[in-house]
Amino acid sequence: MTDFRPDPAIIALGVRQPWAELIVRGIKTIEVRSQNTRARGTIYLYAAKKFSTLPAARGAVRQHQLDRHALPAGLLVGSVEITRSRAATARDTRAACVPAALLAQQFAWELRNARRFETPIPVRFLPCGVWFYPFRRPGQ
Repeated sequence: MTDFRPDPAIIALGVRQPWAELIVRGIKTIEVRSQNTRARGTIYLYAAKKFSTLPAARGAVRQHQLDRHALPAGLLVGSVEITRSRAATARDTRAACVPAALLAQQFAWELRNARRFETPIPVRFLPCGVWFYPFRRPGQ
């Protein structure tokens, strides 16, 4: 995306593939995490360098006919809004793209308005943790 102007105030969330791809496609509208979040609004979506090791990830690749090796990694792939965080339930299976067993005692971060960047964007500062600011130093 040639006209991309990074906003240093926007935080990024690191998500492994194929989940990042399914989020920017608007298929995965719930991100499952072990912790609640107070974050709301638009965030950047960073496709982590490592691919998910969950068996559900292999199933998602097959189901959505993804080329695992063509998925971007180590780059910002888009943005999405976090609208809510709550306890996950078995009813979240389809929106989370994982089996109900993986939702027990987890949190469902509800996502909407996913936007894929035309071209994945390198970050200026690498993540240290799940949340990070890709265009400013930590603590700035």
